[in-house]
Amino acid sequence: MSSPHTIPKTYDFREVEERWQRTWRDEDNFFDPDSTRPRFIIDTPPPYPTGNFHIGNALNWCYIDFIARYRRMCGYNVMFPQGWDCHGLPTEVKVEEIHGITKNDVSREEFRQMCRELTLGNIEKMRATLRACGFSTDWSHEYITMLPEYYGKTQLSFLRMLKSDYIYQSEHPVNYCTRCETAIAFAEVSYEPRQTKLNYFDFDGLEIATTRPELLAACVAVAVHPEDERYADLAGKSLRVPLFGHDVQVIRDEAVDPSFGSGAVMICTFGDKQDVHWWKEYDLPLRKAIDRTGRMTAICGSYEGMTAQECREAILAAMEKEGILKRQETLEQRVGTCWRCKTPIEILSERQWFIRIRPDEIMDAVQQIGWYPEHMRMRLENWVEQMEWDWCISRQRIFATPIPVWFCAQCGEMVLPEEGDLPVDPTSDAPKRPCPKCGSETFTGEQDVLDTWMDSSISVLNITGWDGSGTPSIFPAQIRPQGHDIIRTWAFYTVLRSVALTGQRPWDQILVNGMVLGEDGFKMSKSRNNIIAPEAILSEYGADAFRQWGAMGGATGQDIMFTWNDVVAASRFQTKMWNIMRFVLTQLERAPVTEGPVTGLLDRWLLEKLSGCIAEVTEALETYQFDQGLRAIRDFTRNILADDYIELVKGRLYSDDAERQSAARALTITIDALCRMIAPYVPHFAEECWSMFREGSVLKQEWPAVTFEDAGAGRLGDRVVALTAELRRYKHDLGLALNAPFGTLAIYTPEPVEDGGDVARALNASVVWRTGEPALEKVPAGVEFNMAVIGPALRKQARGFMKAVEALPPALLQNPPSTVSVDGEEIAVPENAFAPKFTYAVEGEAVDVRTIGDVTVTLRRQG
Repeated sequence: MSSPHTIPKTYDFREVEERWQRTWRDEDNFFDPDSTRPRFIIDTPPPYPTGNFHIGNALNWCYIDFIARYRRMCGYNVMFPQGWDCHGLPTEVKVEEIHGITKNDVSREEFRQMCRELTLGNIEKMRATLRACGFSTDWSHEYITMLPEYYGKTQLSFLRMLKSDYIYQSEHPVNYCTRCETAIAFAEVSYEPRQTKLNYFDFDGLEIATTRPELLAACVAVAVHPEDERYADLAGKSLRVPLFGHDVQVIRDEAVDPSFGSGAVMICTFGDKQDVHWWKEYDLPLRKAIDRTGRMTAICGSYEGMTAQECREAILAAMEKEGILKRQETLEQRVGTCWRCKTPIEILSERQWFIRIRPDEIMDAVQQIGWYPEHMRMRLENWVEQMEWDWCISRQRIFATPIPVWFCAQCGEMVLPEEGDLPVDPTSDAPKRPCPKCGSETFTGEQDVLDTWMDSSISVLNITGWDGSGTPSIFPAQIRPQGHDIIRTWAFYTVLRSVALTGQRPWDQILVNGMVLGEDGFKMSKSRNNIIAPEAILSEYGADAFRQWGAMGGATGQDIMFTWNDVVAASRFQTKMWNIMRFVLTQLERAPVTEGPVTGLLDRWLLEKLSGCIAEVTEALETYQFDQGLRAIRDFTRNILADDYIELVKGRLYSDDAERQSAARALTITIDALCRMIAPYVPHFAEECWSMFREGSVLKQEWPAVTFEDAGAGRLGDRVVALTAELRRYKHDLGLALNAPFGTLAIYTPEPVEDGGDVARALNASVVWRTGEPALEKVPAGVEFNMAVIGPALRKQARGFMKAVEALPPALLQNPPSTVSVDGEEIAVPENAFAPKFTYAVEGEAVDVRTIGDVTVTLRRQG
């Protein structure tokens, strides 16, 4: 145990956190594959390496670290890996910006190398933040998705799913971002409120309303509702498309909303998902009006080469010139946009690669997973139920995992690499064997690359050691922690891929956290200027205060508002506990703490409260309610330990009484358990406290297991604590300092109490505990008048009334007459006008009496 003279008066978080981070060894957090201990594998989210480990990432990692540290202390062999999800458009855009080029200005490999170099630099910056936050990462299981050892597994998973008919290539309408020049999945479409114009025009004698006149060249049919009598005579007819002159049929379909616009709609290939549905159902022709770059195609005639917006304006001008544009209305709508750049998406028919969605097997796996919070399961189930298209997994980019496929230049046969040859890049590598169909040795490599979710959706397979030879022995993982914003992407894709490749669920549990909001209540964003970087918080208040904010910010699954006040409160709690540690260690150093039972009433009460706190914190961590666990620790430390127990037993600790040892033992057990309980939350602070108290590292200790049951001590201790608090207030009301002598107290309780003198020392009084009721003598001591009643009721007669009342005999004071005589006049006695005052005596000696619940206290004042 440290000497109190060597314990600093103030807690210096900077010095302490830096010192412990230098002391801790990475190896202490490595997963041991040979261990016989129960395993606990965490499928951690691999963040995108932007160089900025933002506060949302940090919140998620706080949760993960709480879990990892707690499980280690419970005896588990924990894997807390760190991954980096590297591929994607943002890096390509940043490289183009840094180097002043476009991706087409250099070779594919040179551009990829630029992306890799930027990514590795960003990863290094983010590693530093992870370490500064005190996260107990298992760096032996770090993975980087852009490296061959990882994306080779992505390609292997592609080949396996291709062979099992999960993956196929097809010409099919897909969501397409013309700015990013790539297909995107439905899960990557975000919806933005936009204002547009609903344009009414004459369509070969029929009024049609559309928000997308630029797609007029792509019109392949007109649809009306079968029960719309306005268009009953159009059945089976054809109409000529204005400006472009091709004929289209009229379709009657119940999906048409007769109340929207004119009730007649164009079917264009493709304006929206409904157009795709009709195109499939009625086997309509395909007319591509917009290309991959967002420009109008040759079918648009003189509008070819225009952007969609330019074409819209030109066609509206042409309609107006020909007199067919009737009117326009402003319309509010939600437009599907690219989640990266917010450009409105187009639905283009392209040859792409897809994964089949098999809802039943996905739903079955989802049902086998424990969800925290439970209601988050519904988000994934709803997403699966509304899936209309298969998952488009091909992208028209460069910095991503290559699709490992060639096509024979002679016969078009698809050629695949051997699994042992992976990874491959079909744009630069050639097959090692001739075409199996025609024998040609000339091939065209697949130019498209895989959606980056194809990399991250096998994270759990990667960390558990999947190599294609079978399901790993440590699969599935125990938990997946992630944000609710990627339930329909990362969670959904991982379940799909796990079922397809192993036939099993990927994890036993999934823990969903919310987003971090700025102090203005809005999601943090550059545009709102409400972003707080974790480094700013670490610099000002330290990692442990930041971690406490993460724990206390809100219940798991809810969005959390960042406020500096919460961080300040966390820092103050550390100061409070530091002062408690200094006091306790000073007292424990006064004399060796001997072995023996804890006998004092309040000592046993403290241990029973401690036992309840441990049970509450354990349950909270088992169910991932981190705020409840930390709140229980804070409440116990500040209220039970400091304000109640220490204040009551302080006098005993300062004394040399034999009962002092019981208090010292109770404090030793309590401080030991507290250091262990706070370790998952605030590891630096816990280590520092433990080092002053015990040998070794608190992080390597077992989770506390104090199970002290003493219902009697709990009940009587609660009575003593509450009673002492009331008597302190009473002493203060009498104008006495808390350390001033307080006379003699006789405390009458329903059951015997033996507090070992703690209450007497705390109040600086002589205290006698008795059972039953005191033999009180009631002595009249005057009258207390209620002037709020007397003044308004009696006015000028009030003084005479009060003299008359004071002259009444004691019996009439307790049972007032209806009238009293004032100057010869009978005056009615107002209700509640006065009350008799009494003093009390015991055995003829005056005492003050206080009734506190079912306890009566008599006080013979000092002197």
